Amino acid sequence: MKWRVILEPDPETGDWAVWCPELPGCASAGETEAEALINIREAIELYLQPDPVELQPGAVTREVVM
Repeated sequence: MKWRVILEPDPETGDWAVWCPELPGCASAGETEAEALINIREAIELYLQPDPVELQPGAVTREVVM
C-alpha cells in the first residue's frame, strides 16, 4: 500500500516531523529525513494492527464493505 506522508523540518533542532494525514494521530519524527521515513513506516504498521476484541457469548462479527 502507498500512504501519503508529510515531512517538516524543525527549524530549532533540525529534526524532521512526519505524519500521515489519512491516519489521524499517526505521527513520528527522526533526526534525518531518512530516519523519519523509516519511523513513520513503523508507526503506520502499528496503527493498522487490529486491537484484540473480547466478545461476549453470543456476539456476532460481521464485515461491512463500502
